[in-house]
Amino acid sequence: MKTMPKSGKYLILLLLLVGPGLLLIFLSKGTHVFQTLPYYGMKDVDAAGDTIYHKVPDFDFINQNGEEVSFDDFEGKIIVADFFFTTCPTICPIMTKQMARLQWILEDPAFKDIKLLSHTVNPKHDTPEVLMEYAKANQADLTRWTFVTGEQEAIFDQGFHGYMLSTQEDSGAPGGFLHSSNFVLVDRDRHIRGFYDGTSSKEVDDLAADIKMLLKEDKMTEAEKAR
Repeated sequence: MKTMPKSGKYLILLLLLVGPGLLLIFLSKGTHVFQTLPYYGMKDVDAAGDTIYHKVPDFDFINQNGEEVSFDDFEGKIIVADFFFTTCPTICPIMTKQMARLQWILEDPAFKDIKLLSHTVNPKHDTPEVLMEYAKANQADLTRWTFVTGEQEAIFDQGFHGYMLSTQEDSGAPGGFLHSSNFVLVDRDRHIRGFYDGTSSKEVDDLAADIKMLLKEDKMTEAEKAR
């Protein structure tokens, strides 16, 4: 069997010694690719060639304090929205517990711009007073978590056309209403960036991770504008 020439051995030894350093230099010169969250819903292109994404429309509802609220009250905030009703016998208690868990996951001041927004699909029963009792019973931090009621058709319309979720009255459904179990992640510009099963701990954990990613995306956008 032939043995490797000394020159070949020296070459291999040299590569082993300098290879890692060359790799680090190569990687440092590369461009870091940051993966952003997708946009959901219909999109269009304007005259300037910019993509126009679906926006959640404005609303005019009443919160648990009996105060009128709209998107003006969430200006510049990231929103996690859902639909529920206080007498729901099936998925709503699970969703509310998961939303409460998300509230504590995001307790750090770094998440001060994250707001939770829960819409009742049964406004005839879920008055502001009922929503307040429900919020207290579920230890909601009302500086970050808002419960809203309003005209039933307006709520259904916001669910379907705004958040792209199923919301409707159904006498055959448990509790008399059908609605999606999804939590919806909405960015500061009211674009939908994710859907997550609000009955799944894993998906709610994914939501928390995506919120962190969205915050990083915001920082990168600000840095680009500052250049």
